Amino acid sequence: MTEPAATPALDANALAIARRFTDARRAAQALSEFPGRLPRSLEEAYATQEVAIGLWPDEIAGWKIGKVPSAMQAEVGASRLAGPIFRASVQTPPAGAAGTFPVIPGGFAAVEAEVIVRVVRDAPADRLEWTPEEALHYVDEMLIGMEPAGSPLSIINELGPTVVVSDFGNNAGLILGPVIPGWRERPPESLACATLVNGAVVGTGSADSLEGGPLGCFAWMLEHAARRGRPLRAGSLITTGQLTGIHEVAPGDEAVVDFGPLGRVRCTATIAKAK
Repeated sequence: MTEPAATPALDANALAIARRFTDARRAAQALSEFPGRLPRSLEEAYATQEVAIGLWPDEIAGWKIGKVPSAMQAEVGASRLAGPIFRASVQTPPAGAAGTFPVIPGGFAAVEAEVIVRVVRDAPADRLEWTPEEALHYVDEMLIGMEPAGSPLSIINELGPTVVVSDFGNNAGLILGPVIPGWRERPPESLACATLVNGAVVGTGSADSLEGGPLGCFAWMLEHAARRGRPLRAGSLITTGQLTGIHEVAPGDEAVVDFGPLGRVRCTATIAKAK
């Protein structure tokens, strides 16, 4: 990724968008429309995301990876996108207990089944190309988990990847499940799961659906983070991409991602409160 040139027009638009999104998230209030001119490229969207990161009063604990819809990949020049996961939004519920997903009324809310990488050591800041085999040496462990995907803007996904990127990649946190035993030897297709909402199966899939598998996705994140001047740090948590789809929820809903013998991760959607 090439960083956009700093221009007054870009800075003003990025700042206005970032302020509106971060203010809306803190106030737990929905936005009726996108708060500014739509970013014209992923580079411009990431510049806006960087402004928003600077406005958010928390440190980055990791990153989510999202897939750019196939029909839009040529247009934006990418197959994946990224957004920050903040420390205060990471949950590790006790075994059998549910996490919570504070939903902004009138905004967007969905759950995604995930395989998560925990980084074992700091990645070099000047390394911009990685293979999955090289990325493996920076993995501490893999876990199952759930990404609460959320935004104050209900139509965020409909407006496309540049809008998704501009609002933290449509991320609202991370719920961690158990470590995957023997993850080094497991082929991606063995990491199969189902997502249920209120007891009904709404999607099934496996890590085989991820381009390059979890390690291929992680290698991409190592490159992306370094190009942004944010090389991955030890302990960072990386969600490698949804496995069963994006499943919308509302306050009061109960969601489960079920990885069979590997375990289950649960959450209850609640009404978000102002921070």
